[in-house]
Amino acid sequence: MMNTRSFAIAALLAALAPAITRAQALTIDEAIRSAWTGNQGLRASAAQVEAARAEAARARDARLPSLSLAARGVRTDEPMMAFGLKLDQGKIAAADFDPARLNDPDAIGGLGGSATISMPLFMGGRLLAGQRAAGAAAAAEAADHSRRRMEVAAAVVEAYFGAQVAQEGVRHAEDLVSHAVETERFVRERNAQGLALEADLARASAFRAGAEAERAAAVQRRATARSALALLAGDESAAAELSTPVSALPASSAPAGDAPPERSDLVAARRRRDAAEQAAVAARGSLLPAIFAQASAEAMRTPDLDQGTEWISLGVLARWDLSVADLDAKRAASARARAAGEALAWRTREAAREVAEGERAIETADARVRAAEEAVSASVSARTLREARHRQGLLPLTDVLDAEAGLAGARALLLASRLEARVARARLALALDLPIEGLMP
Repeated sequence: MMNTRSFAIAALLAALAPAITRAQALTIDEAIRSAWTGNQGLRASAAQVEAARAEAARARDARLPSLSLAARGVRTDEPMMAFGLKLDQGKIAAADFDPARLNDPDAIGGLGGSATISMPLFMGGRLLAGQRAAGAAAAAEAADHSRRRMEVAAAVVEAYFGAQVAQEGVRHAEDLVSHAVETERFVRERNAQGLALEADLARASAFRAGAEAERAAAVQRRATARSALALLAGDESAAAELSTPVSALPASSAPAGDAPPERSDLVAARRRRDAAEQAAVAARGSLLPAIFAQASAEAMRTPDLDQGTEWISLGVLARWDLSVADLDAKRAASARARAAGEALAWRTREAAREVAEGERAIETADARVRAAEEAVSASVSARTLREARHRQGLLPLTDVLDAEAGLAGARALLLASRLEARVARARLALALDLPIEGLMP
């Protein structure tokens, strides 16, 4: 029976070996770059930047001449149109001035076409303001995209090291289960010899069951952390070996001078304010008249195309459209400009607070890491000593279980503190718009 079981285990390990060897090492730099290139949210953001730039080009080109082409076919017996159509075709004769024919003409048909070039001369400033507004909006979208890339990088840092810490938590949970099982076995043997109480055996069994429950929770946390990393950095990262240790903190990316670069989200907010202000200028310009220069070439032929005329027209057109709706649009644009200005001021204050909070978070996390490392070291020693003295009959079981629980708590604190120390540095870099893990979009 044992040989059969051993053979089955060996066969299972042989089957799993290729999957194990396929696990590739993944550094934090590689995970961030993978997210930058493959994340669908960032690809959507890049498409928005492309669309905004196309809109800016469209607004810029609105000041250029436009060409309109038209073709028409007509057949009519309406007196004025029939006479004019004959005139356009060059078919007017003396008989066409007969009052009877003028008042009741025969139906006449024709084919014609035209080409018209129109160029704005004065639009009340709305075209130039619209161009500036669209350009500012495109710049804001590009700055937002840069900010989104940095936010994704910070999220990858949290997911990457969160998965790594979760994996370490599973190992700690398995170690706790192993010791709990061994303690339960030892107490059970002592109980069978009459050297341990039933209450001690029940405590040992309860502790072992609690350790197994914690291991199951640790496995679930690992799966959740891995799925978060896969969502950001791609499915390949789900089974990769995370080779950058959480304890190896990155070098500080603080600027050499006192003034860090302006954050990309603040740049975006500033450009949105500029766009809103220019949109308000364009709305005011819509209340002014528009003047165009226009040149057109037209032709009208008979249906069989054997007779017709061509002519050219040159002119300057003025148009002034006024409505209550335009006044409402002007007020709305002015309100949006004020809102964009207030949003910029608020975001600036938020950014300053995020920097201060990030610096405090790093100081706190580093202090917690130092304290947790000391607690783990002391807890390992306490567990070893208490287990040995319990086996010698010099300490009660409760002391051993307390030592196990103390070590588990110290390890959990250390893992959480190391993760927070790493994430806090990424958040501060994000708050300062500095490279995250040495990488910049």
